[in-house]
Amino acid sequence: MQIVMILVFSIVLLIFMIYPAMKIVEYLEKFITISDKMYDFLTVAITIALSLIFGVGLYYL
Repeated sequence: MQIVMILVFSIVLLIFMIYPAMKIVEYLEKFITISDKMYDFLTVAITIALSLIFGVGLYYL
């Protein structure tokens, strides 16, 4: 039941975590060259990771 609640919180947060993920990838782009395909992949991966992190935080707070 805990995992289901964490995923419910994370699904809602996916929309809000897109902007921070894009900013993180843009920051990384200053230091390394990133192709368009890798930019898209990193944005999606960081968005999912951030939403899961904040979902866990919301569940346990």
